[in-house]
Amino acid sequence: MKLSFNIAGPCIPGEHYMLPPERRLGPVLDAIEERRYFTLHAGRQTGKTTSARWLAEHLNHKGDLGAVWVDVQIAREEPDPAKAFEAVLYALDTAVDRDLPDLGRPADDVRRVDPASTFVLRYLRDLAARSDRPLVVLFDEADGLVGATMVSFLTQLRQGYLDRSRIPFPSSVALIGQRQVRDYALALEERRAVAWLGTTSPFNITAEATTLGPFTEAEVAELLAQHTAATGQRFEPEAVRRIWELGQGHPWLTSAMADQIVRRDVEDRAVPITTAHVEAAKETLILERRSHIDSLIARLREPRVRRVLDPMLAGTQTDSDVLDDDFSYVLGLGLIRFHGGRFEIANPIYREVVPRALTFIRQAQIPAEPAAYVHPDGSLDMGKLFTDWQAFWRKDGHLAAEGFGYREAGPHLMLMAFLQRVVNGGGRVEREYGLGRGALDLMICWREERHAIEVKVRRDTETEAEALDQVARYLEHAGLGEGWLVMFDLRKERSWAEKLFVREVAHGGKTVRLVGC
Repeated sequence: MKLSFNIAGPCIPGEHYMLPPERRLGPVLDAIEERRYFTLHAGRQTGKTTSARWLAEHLNHKGDLGAVWVDVQIAREEPDPAKAFEAVLYALDTAVDRDLPDLGRPADDVRRVDPASTFVLRYLRDLAARSDRPLVVLFDEADGLVGATMVSFLTQLRQGYLDRSRIPFPSSVALIGQRQVRDYALALEERRAVAWLGTTSPFNITAEATTLGPFTEAEVAELLAQHTAATGQRFEPEAVRRIWELGQGHPWLTSAMADQIVRRDVEDRAVPITTAHVEAAKETLILERRSHIDSLIARLREPRVRRVLDPMLAGTQTDSDVLDDDFSYVLGLGLIRFHGGRFEIANPIYREVVPRALTFIRQAQIPAEPAAYVHPDGSLDMGKLFTDWQAFWRKDGHLAAEGFGYREAGPHLMLMAFLQRVVNGGGRVEREYGLGRGALDLMICWREERHAIEVKVRRDTETEAEALDQVARYLEHAGLGEGWLVMFDLRKERSWAEKLFVREVAHGGKTVRLVGC
């Protein structure tokens, strides 16, 4: 059987190129050995289920522990506890039949789903009592349970944990999902309704939260090298580096780019993979909105996500109503990371996906024709581009920007939509943004050209000189002698004649073209 890069579901040895799961699971194995109850959380399609399945097989093969992997995805988002727990019962039976067949299912009276919903407690107590080894239970997709079902499920686990010195119960339980227990999906009104629990979660017994880190650059190279060993097709070192840079070691993004290249774009195994192939694959993933990308886009509509990403796109600070839990939630989803002392989008692909997804419909309605901005020699006419942008902003753009759910970043998103419309097919727009940056940094890459653009909203507390200082630093960092500074003036008392202008300024040894909007 030919091996392939996995882009759907857990990795299967013998079918997929994969790295040893145990390499990422040291803290998890330690927690199990220490009989801890813990969460294993990471973003979507980062290897959680692959890891859970490996853990169950590894522990059972080792022999000193008995383990079951229970996938409760079947009960996801089910608001009726009776229906949800019937599904959980089925998942438990399936897990026992598969992982511990010699142990057998509990008797029917233990397995009965009663109105009080204590069957999880009774079921696990019965398994632990009949097992001649300490029992480990891995609940996969646990954060998909909701409302009263979630509260009851966690409460039963907590009760079993507290009594386990006297009544048999699993020695270790792992809750696996995208979020830590404190971020499990209790809406604000539901949190108020269960305040009697004395905590944001009844499962306040977890010793720690563990996570799955991304692949290192060396591990990305190792994974790609498996394809070379199997087929002879080589990834150029620059291509390996670019896959790492774009995905930052995210397992699905890494495999998806590689799969797109070797299975669709470059089927001739004698042709080596280059950075051009990687860039083309990245663009395909974004435009086709593969399942992973589509699920990411769906998250952008959530208020907790919007409260974090809106100011991030604009480069400002979050409002006072944004809670630590909001950041924890978005971190758990894998959308952002804490790196270099600040929050930022997790990787360059996500950094591109977010604004393009938010502006896709608007972009399709912009009347600009890309060919109109190309000189006869093939270079990009940046002067005409910004002249037409100003006309568009005055006529339609400023109104469209007010319609975004991301209100603070509306002007920035509108400009990115216009630029994306212009450069589609001939270049790309690279984006740098994050909380507290004070600006949005854009780089138009067109053939061999690079055009740096800094975007700011004019505020009463900031002078033009401060903005010029910032763009000069950006140009220095980019190794460019000239660039553009777009400043949005949103003060209603200012006329369009005062707002719209283009000036060339020499500042800090750089030539800056200042575009007023």
